[in-house]
Amino acid sequence: MMSNISETIGDYLSINFRSFERKLRLAIVRAARDLSRSGLAFATYDNSRCNPVFWDRTEQGGFLLKKGVPPFDAIKDIYVHGSSYATECSTAIPIIFYKALVDLFPAGLFNELFANLYLYDWKVDRDLGVHVEVPSQYLPGDCRYFDNPDFNPDTPQWQGENVIDLGDGTYYGHGMGIAVPEKFIMVLNSLRKIGAGRSAYLTDEATRPDFKYLSDRYYGYTGLVYRVRMVNGASAFSH
Repeated sequence: MMSNISETIGDYLSINFRSFERKLRLAIVRAARDLSRSGLAFATYDNSRCNPVFWDRTEQGGFLLKKGVPPFDAIKDIYVHGSSYATECSTAIPIIFYKALVDLFPAGLFNELFANLYLYDWKVDRDLGVHVEVPSQYLPGDCRYFDNPDFNPDTPQWQGENVIDLGDGTYYGHGMGIAVPEKFIMVLNSLRKIGAGRSAYLTDEATRPDFKYLSDRYYGYTGLVYRVRMVNGASAFSH
């Protein structure tokens, strides 16, 4: 009986994780669509800008959270006052991941995990758990990458484009908007060096946050876990 109960608890914990991953992926897609309408401008790091009420702009062009500012509020401000911000796509994607967690996590948990936010060129907080893999299946909310191997060295910001898979055959890429893959390839091909012979292309990699770790932190913080009890000799569960 104990073995069966343990297996059933494991099943329900797995259900918790799958439910969390679905919710977070949907939140990533919403955050990407919302960022496309936020007014956040595209700019190289030399010309980046941010709202000084929430962030300090570093010499590298990144955004460092100001002391005493809750990260939960600072990420939301990018979506509320997007016209005060400008950056490259390698910073825009982490912003999307963070905003998805803002929409899903209690403010206290988000502020606890991401107390020292720095937004710059994929330098993400370790608690986000961002990693690159070649999955057997691509899913909405994945970050994909269009590589431009023959990019113009005078415009290195167009050596590729990070995008979010929106799940309907389109992608969002900061600086290009929402489009089908062919559009991203066409635009990147127009930004190649003279004499280029290689086309831009969608790579096999997917960049993802650590769904399992974030799920564990979420359920551990909120207490929304399944509790086992016995009903007539059989296991039953409740929140």
